[in-house]
Amino acid sequence: MIAQLYRKRWKLETLFQVLTENLCCEINTLGYPKAALFTFCIALVAYNVLSVVKAALRIETEVSNYYLADEIRGTYRGMMIAIPPEEWGIFHNITFMELSQILKHLAGLAKLRAFRRHPRGPKIAQPKRTYLKNKPHVSTAKILAQKAQNINTP
Repeated sequence: MIAQLYRKRWKLETLFQVLTENLCCEINTLGYPKAALFTFCIALVAYNVLSVVKAALRIETEVSNYYLADEIRGTYRGMMIAIPPEEWGIFHNITFMELSQILKHLAGLAKLRAFRRHPRGPKIAQPKRTYLKNKPHVSTAKILAQKAQNINTP
C-alpha cells in the first residue's frame, strides 16, 4: 500500500535508495519484524520531512540529499545538547500556521551552496591491452622474469 502511494509521485527505487543510504532505515541489528517496520516507517516520515523542506525552499536537483540529511542530523544533535527541554515548550502553544511560518523563515536562512551535489565526472576509458598475434595470453610472471633476467645480464 505504501509503495502504491509513492509510485504516483516518485520512482520507488530512488525513494528506497534515499531511505537506505541517507536516512539509515536499514539497521543490521534489528532482528525483530516490528522494530524493523517501525524503523522503516520513521525513515519514511523523515523522507517526507526532507521532501517538504526541499519543496519549501524550492530546491532543485543540485542539492545533495546526503549532505542535507547529514546537516539536519548534526544540527539536531547539537540542539538537543545546547537547548534544554523547557525551551521547546513555546512550540507546544503556537498554531500550525505560526509554526509553519517560523519553519519557512528558518529554512530560508539555509545556505544551500554548502549542500551541493558532487556528480561523478565522465569515466576515463581504459586503454586497450596490446597482445601478440600468435600468443593472445600474456603471462605477467614471464614478463617480470624476463625483465629481471635482462637487468641481471651485463
